[in-house]
Amino acid sequence: MQRLQALKETFFGLSAAQQQVVIGSAVAVGGILAYTVYKRRQVKTIPLGEGWWGAGEKPLSEDDDIYQFEVQTSDEEIQDLHQRIDRARYTDPLEDSCFQYGCNSVYLQKVVSYWRHQFDWKNQVALLNTYSHFKTKIEGLDVHFVHVQPPHRKNQKVLPLMLVHGWPGSFFEFYKILPLMTENHGGFAFEVICPSIPGYGFSEAPHKQGFNSLAAARIFLTLMERLGFSHFYLQGGDWGSLITTNMAQMKPECVSGLHLNMFISRGGLKVLFSLLIGPYLPFLVGLTREDVRRLFPYFEKNVWDMLRETGYFHIQATKPDTAGCGLNDSPVGLAAYILEKFSTWTDLKNRDLVNGGLERKFSLDELLTNVMIYWTTGSIVSSMRFYKENFKTNPDNRVDARARVFVPTGLAAFPGELMHCPKSWAKMKYRNIYTYTFMPRGGHFAAFEEPQLLANDIVQFVKKVENL
Repeated sequence: MQRLQALKETFFGLSAAQQQVVIGSAVAVGGILAYTVYKRRQVKTIPLGEGWWGAGEKPLSEDDDIYQFEVQTSDEEIQDLHQRIDRARYTDPLEDSCFQYGCNSVYLQKVVSYWRHQFDWKNQVALLNTYSHFKTKIEGLDVHFVHVQPPHRKNQKVLPLMLVHGWPGSFFEFYKILPLMTENHGGFAFEVICPSIPGYGFSEAPHKQGFNSLAAARIFLTLMERLGFSHFYLQGGDWGSLITTNMAQMKPECVSGLHLNMFISRGGLKVLFSLLIGPYLPFLVGLTREDVRRLFPYFEKNVWDMLRETGYFHIQATKPDTAGCGLNDSPVGLAAYILEKFSTWTDLKNRDLVNGGLERKFSLDELLTNVMIYWTTGSIVSSMRFYKENFKTNPDNRVDARARVFVPTGLAAFPGELMHCPKSWAKMKYRNIYTYTFMPRGGHFAAFEEPQLLANDIVQFVKKVENL
């Protein structure tokens, strides 16, 4: 009080001109502070950029029409596959090694026998074509996507939703969730667009270096604009998580909401303190009991798991073409490489099973259909290159790593995911989290493993965003 009284006396002891200077200075300082607060709260975007990924020089104009596409096969394609399978060589597994050394060759031979004698690729092609496929040229590449519209219902609101896959998955991962998305959810249904990342499946592979998640995000934003959508929802896991996050960072005004089933946060003091203090005083660092249960057995007992499970990552982020040559030439090698991921990333405990637990969540037809998408399109090498392009430089220095996400966000934390990210960590990146759900079961391939669980969580998130 004495200080305040002294300030008053000092101020009123000034001349009128001096008082005006003081008032003006205070207003200026207040304005600067207000502007600083405003800028911090302002939605920041990352630049769209531009690119050309087609072969040769960029033409003066590009065909922007959308064309129907149909998945096809031939007797010659199937005959070539069978001949290569018949010439496969196997190495006996070590005794009692299960899936600890990778895909167990005893079980692999069972899968390959089914592939050779019972799997019907023509039937699976017909299944793939039950939904409408399209292609359109964007930045020099033929971009493939599935487009599913809900049945017409009176007074039903239709919300566009893009689902984006990752590696070693494909658009086929979403086939079990597509009919769930187009159901009526109490007054609304989704119109689903499910693209293939360029270099994956039926989307043309980039012909030039540098195609990363930012380029994919820009292409998918162009796709949604070309389809006539000015506002839409996004959902993704694995690479799809990063691509959709980039889309939300580039054009937040177009993204009604972002739902992810895989999400990570940059490290820092907050994460470090969480790891040090979390096991003992979790409430001090914003961790729940479930966070503690999921995090600390990993950090305390299984610290080497991430190293053991990321060998593929180091290969693909450095020399993808070398390993890719063998995978692109051998269907059995390709199946072993891909199926091992569907085993381990579904549940790490599957490494202790001779069959890798693969048929617990998937049928052999489902698994082999995904493998066949890679085999028939010859896209395994270009899909692996996506790692190289995204990790040519330190990812922490990329513009998207330094930008936050301000659109409404829904996060589904599946217990089988390789790395658990608590909500308190996720909030450092995703600033507007509407829902955060500890999912009761499921792993990395959420839509493929637990379509109903994932669908329910997406619907609940959208209901909250739409205020329904």
